[in-house]
This record gives sequence, C-alpha cells and structure tokens, in this order.
Amino acid sequence: MIIQSVSLENYRNYETLTLELDEGRNLFYGGNAQGKTNILESVFVGGTTRSHRGTRDKDLIRFGCEEAHIRMNILKEDLPYRIDMHLRKNRSKAIAVNGVPIRRAGELLELGGFVFFSPEDLQIIKSGPSDRRRFMDMQLCQQSAVYLKNLADYNRALAQRGRVLREMAFGGDEMLLSVWDEQLIRCGRALIREREELCVALNELIAPIHLKLSGGKEHLKVIYRRDVEADDFAQALLMNREKDIRMKMTCSGPHRDDLSFEADGIELRRFGSQGQQRTGALSLKLAQIELIRRVKGDRPILLLDDVLSELDEDRQHFLLGSIDNVQALITCTGVEDFTRNGFVIDRLFHVEGGRVFDKGITEKQEDSDGGYI
Repeated sequence: MIIQSVSLENYRNYETLTLELDEGRNLFYGGNAQGKTNILESVFVGGTTRSHRGTRDKDLIRFGCEEAHIRMNILKEDLPYRIDMHLRKNRSKAIAVNGVPIRRAGELLELGGFVFFSPEDLQIIKSGPSDRRRFMDMQLCQQSAVYLKNLADYNRALAQRGRVLREMAFGGDEMLLSVWDEQLIRCGRALIREREELCVALNELIAPIHLKLSGGKEHLKVIYRRDVEADDFAQALLMNREKDIRMKMTCSGPHRDDLSFEADGIELRRFGSQGQQRTGALSLKLAQIELIRRVKGDRPILLLDDVLSELDEDRQHFLLGSIDNVQALITCTGVEDFTRNGFVIDRLFHVEGGRVFDKGITEKQEDSDGGYI
C-alpha cells in the first residue's frame, strides 16, 4: 500500500493542509512544537481510526472548531482508494472508503498496516504494562477484525461489570455479575489466545534482528506474561468475586496482561542497561514491520517521529537500512540528522508554525558536508 496524498481540515494546529507524498522516504523537518508529529498522527488515525497517543477524537479537532476532516488517497495493488474521515466533537467519527460509508473499523484496517515509532516507544520495555498491552492490541487490531471486535466487547463488558461492582456497595444485584462474566470469559479467552499466537510470531522475527543489532552478542526473547490462562479465566473470576466486590474492580483477566523481554535470560526491564532496553525496543519495532508484511502480504506504512536523534549512529544505520522497501514518513529537527551519513531522502518538507513547505523531490546531490540534499 502507498499513500499518495493527505489532506487535513481543522486537524490539531492545521486549518487546511494538502500533501503529495513520495512512495519512498518523506522527511519533515523543523523545530519542536511546529506540527510535525501532528502530520504523522493524522496519517495513523486515517489508517487505523485511532491516535497512537490514545487521544480522544474531540482533542484532535482544532481549537475552536466542532469538527475535523482527514482525507487520504492510497494505492493498493494498483487500485485507488479514497479514505474520508470526519471527526466530530460530540458524536462518533464517520468514515467512508471510495464514498461508501463503513460501519466497522475493521473494514478500514483491512486496507493496510501502519507502524508508528516515536521516542516514547524506545521506553516501552521499561515503561508500564499498559504501554505493552497497547502495543499488542494495536498490532492485533491491524491483523484481525475479529480481535478488534472481541477487544471492544471485552472492554465494554469490563466497564459494565465495574459499574455493577461499584453499585454493590449500595445494594446492587450480584446476579448481574454473572451476566457480564459470560461475555468477559468469551471475549477474554479469545484475546489471550491471539496474544499467545502474536508472541510466537514475534519471537520468530525478533531473535535474528536483535542478534544483528547486538553484534551477535544477545538472543532476545519476548515472553507473554498472561494474568490468567485462557482455560482458567472462568474459575479465576469466580474465585476472585469477593475480592472484586471489596476492591470494586475486576482483578483478573487479560486487561492485566504484560510482556517481558529477556536477553540471554536477563530481564531487560529490571536488569538491562538503557542501551540494551533501547536496542530491544528497536528490535521489536523492526519485527513489527516484518510481521505486518507477512500477515497483510503488503508493505506497511512506517511513521518515524523524531526517533533518529534518540539513536546512536550504528542503530540509525540499521534502522534506515531496514526500511528501503517501505514508504516512510519521518520527522526530525534538522535535515543533517538524517543526511550526514548519506541516507537518501525522496521528498523533503519544511514545517514551521503550522505551515508545511514542500521542497519537492530531492535530486540526491552531495552537499559540502558529504551528505545528500
């Protein structure tokens, strides 16, 4: 899949914006807080319906406006598609593909895959479990419309069960818990099993990537720390019911799952150096790119948000050498961060004060510092 153009209206700090993109590396450079990340975020929202930040729709709309629009023209297997997304402050978003409204996010996710990589992702190994669960959920939602539905149903049942638990302090009906337990168990078991399969697939891909990144020194393994086994979920809910009533929350289930990363048996979150943790995070993102390629049978869209400045030269080389065959939208504060090692830019944009200046398709001519412009 290739994104040919993106148009925004009243999105974040952009009143209007239209961009024509190259199928290779598109670089957006400029100072901090100028709107570079907002462009990448809009592409991710337009392709997945969600912000990588977990931001609510109403917060994506430009201040003082009631609605925003994202429009993308994409090419998939030589067929053109137009995505129209209408974000509304007080109502759910409306989405159409080629002018036909869609009701399920899965219909949009079927078109392609997206990988968002930001400086925060370099902290994923040592951050909280919620960030690692979000990674699993975003990946699996792109892979499977069934997972997306089960996740939505599970979260809805979890919220309703939590409401019943809180009401029980005022004489609520405990029998209602059993009603929501049935849906939690059905959806939760499905989530656990798909997460298990994801970790198997990730381990197949991440081990050789990390071995190269570490200079042949470390073997990385992703371990799924499930809160409860799929087949034991029903029993766990029953056994923990008194605790749940006392705590006014559901204390067991896949909403408490986690991932851990081990390099030669050493858990990186607790005992790994910052360099090891960052290398593990980079390996994870590169494995995600390859996983989407395998599952979708197509190239993913890669969104790199000011990541290069957080990596040393060797890791920059490895990352950029791994994305030759994907369309990439990349942000940085200075072009020299990207070009000093001879990496080729296919289209260059300067972002300043919420305005984007298209510098056009680069000629790839060497500059005075030995880089390319």
